[in-house]
Amino acid sequence: MGDAESLFSVLRRTAEPGAVAAIAELVANGSDRDLNRVNALAFARKHDLDTEHVTAAFLHASRIGLFEMQWNVLCPGCGGVLDANASLKTIHQDIYNCSLCLAGYEPTLDEMVDVNFTVSRRVRKIAAHDPEALTPIEYWRQIFWSTSLDLPDDLDARFEGFTLEFLELPAGEKAVVSVLLPAAKIVVFEPVSHAAHFIHVSGEPVTERRNLSIIYNQLSAPTGSEEMAPGPVRIAFDNQNNKRALPSILIIGEKIYAILGNRRPFLTAKRVLSNQTFRDLYRAETLDIDQRLKILNLTFLFTDLKGSTKFYERVGDIAAYDLVKDHFHVLHEIVADESGAVVKTIGDAVMATFSTPEDAIAAALRMREGMQRLNDERGHEDLLLKIGIHEGPCLAVNFNDRQDYFGQTVNIASRVQNLADSSAIFATGPVVENPRSAELLEKAGLIPKPQQIQLRGVTERVKIYEIP
Repeated sequence: MGDAESLFSVLRRTAEPGAVAAIAELVANGSDRDLNRVNALAFARKHDLDTEHVTAAFLHASRIGLFEMQWNVLCPGCGGVLDANASLKTIHQDIYNCSLCLAGYEPTLDEMVDVNFTVSRRVRKIAAHDPEALTPIEYWRQIFWSTSLDLPDDLDARFEGFTLEFLELPAGEKAVVSVLLPAAKIVVFEPVSHAAHFIHVSGEPVTERRNLSIIYNQLSAPTGSEEMAPGPVRIAFDNQNNKRALPSILIIGEKIYAILGNRRPFLTAKRVLSNQTFRDLYRAETLDIDQRLKILNLTFLFTDLKGSTKFYERVGDIAAYDLVKDHFHVLHEIVADESGAVVKTIGDAVMATFSTPEDAIAAALRMREGMQRLNDERGHEDLLLKIGIHEGPCLAVNFNDRQDYFGQTVNIASRVQNLADSSAIFATGPVVENPRSAELLEKAGLIPKPQQIQLRGVTERVKIYEIP
């Protein structure tokens, strides 16, 4: 644990003490299973810690080598990991296919990329570092399924309720199993290669033994199907791959659906990209220059100072620079506190992102209060902040050597900010009409005023609320 102690001494200087203490306890005394693909949100909930503090601590821990961060593309249907990545840069496929669900999905960063953390080998060796040595059930639990599933402790016993046969087949080996097929939908699924063979079993039972042959090779995971009557079948497996196969003959029904339906929140790529700690630590390392990854819904907040030119003329460049720097410091702190991230600053303007509209609204209200405090301290209304908010789909891109965003949603948010004056926040309908945003504004005693406005470059008139 020598390496661990030195790394934790570094982590204690950069992350919240409670989160660091919980992670240190995990590394020292947690089970191997607990240290593999840690779901930061579930970890925070279990230890009654602030989610943002825990996320930031794991990000710092990954940066210094305590943990390894993984970006796993998951299937929304079964929660299986379709692609495991050490970096977001390696997610390049237009469509990810799940052979178990017989469906293809266009990858989005909202709910299809699970960001999780596994303890580093140099800190502590765990079973999942060698997936070939895991039992079939533990392979399903620790490698095949993502952290979006809240898997039961008695997974072994649950599997017995819908499993006809498990088989561990070393590389290059063959095996034959005999099973009695019930009248049900059966899948012979291999979780290492994701190969699936479906058997639709119906009709009158038969007594003669049928034969079925399944080959695993270096080609893409095959998916096949056929119909059979209930009764005995002899299945011959041939593993031509250079790694072991784990064929599982499963009954598709309520018992397996009960496991697949037990979901929990997880740390999405969208949420990580809108985390200030992540942006500070990883900056341009996130995306390749030619990547364009979709986000279905992200909230953008733009700010700018009104009348800054006259302000510079009145107080001089040195005094203006110091005050503008203070203003940026306040805005950065507020964005980070409200689970957002500053994407960039342009002159006196700030572009920030938030995973939810209510976080952006909360940040905007605090920004307005923060600027008023700075003005009160100076005894002059120098900092007049204009704020605009909009949410919608966008692309995550690499632009000018930094992770940025592109699309009409970004354009609209910027133009909404241009409409605002120094005493009001302007936000579009989807932001203000979000139930949690509406609740937040109601608690603050604020009544937004709606209006329909034609924005440059937007065909339809946009519903915009002025938040007084």
